[in-house]
Amino acid sequence: RSGNMPQGTIKKVIADKGVGFIEGERGDVFFHHSAVEGTSIEALSIGQAVTYEEGRGPKGPRAENVRLA
Repeated sequence: RSGNMPQGTIKKVIADKGVGFIEGERGDVFFHHSAVEGTSIEALSIGQAVTYEEGRGPKGPRAENVRLA
């Protein structure tokens, strides 16, 4: 596993819409519940540390492969 994945913290979770935001190294990044690995979006809470990969979504950058750090 690569050690250079961006890290951040959960900034906001909108579980009923299945989306959230990570406060990342280069600003806030959107994520979709389908990008969360190893847990559910409902189990995420504000301030939790996560790692992710940077991807592109239809509206700009988004986080993929979101995992608890």
